[in-house]
Amino acid sequence: MLTDYHMHLVDDDVPYLDENFTIAHMQRYVDTAAHRGVAEIGFTDHVYRFTVARDWLDEPLWQNDGVNDLGRYHAAVHAAQDAGLPVKVGLEVDYLAGQEAHIAGVVNGFDWDYVLGSVHWIDGYAVDWDAKSIWDQMTVDEVWRRYADELCAAAATGLYDSMAHPDMVKGFGWRPDPPPLALYEQIADAFQAAGVCAEVSTAGLQTPLAEVYPAPALLQMLCQRGVPVTLASDAHEPGEVGRDFDRSVAALHDAGYRTITVFNRHDRRQVHLDA
Repeated sequence: MLTDYHMHLVDDDVPYLDENFTIAHMQRYVDTAAHRGVAEIGFTDHVYRFTVARDWLDEPLWQNDGVNDLGRYHAAVHAAQDAGLPVKVGLEVDYLAGQEAHIAGVVNGFDWDYVLGSVHWIDGYAVDWDAKSIWDQMTVDEVWRRYADELCAAAATGLYDSMAHPDMVKGFGWRPDPPPLALYEQIADAFQAAGVCAEVSTAGLQTPLAEVYPAPALLQMLCQRGVPVTLASDAHEPGEVGRDFDRSVAALHDAGYRTITVFNRHDRRQVHLDA
């Protein structure tokens, strides 16, 4: 079985239209998934797109997008699920140190199938955005160390089911040399201790390093510790669903994985990973 548990109804910074909340729009994602042999998908729009999270970060670049109704999004995906589409109701929720109570309010305030945790901002600076970039403030080694610390802190909250693109910090192509094996171990140990899943995402193939998230060495460490995984494309439009899954499946097999995780109202089980 293949699943794609990370996708968005609209591209980043593109305004939502009424059409984006329709079953017909979600059906397009399902159709692409079926064409690519993906049996189940999950929608996980960014929490910062919604008013509930607008005050979490005092930064206009964050706040400008927080104009949408989370309840409407939740109801729309639920309606598609109730109509029989093979979709899960999820959300990608940024971890911001000090905002744990607000994050918990969103996580516990709706009946999600699963919640993805991600780190995109550190101390008010963006990890993967040229605007307000943290890379202008710190060295590569410092950014990686801070990112690993924040990612581990996020996992330890117990608020997330799976940690999205675990080494997304490499997205601009900057990585310590030699590779940060000690940080990989820190991340793998933290995920094991927290009992969270790690997301394996083909979105990393679209970055300068052209490498699946997470890197092979980190993925192997996660497997050695028994950390379960979810599969993802991070699609921002229907044509991207299940993109390059042959590459992520190969990476999983090389690391030692033979199953992936599926969710239903936060309950998880393992299913055989299709070759």
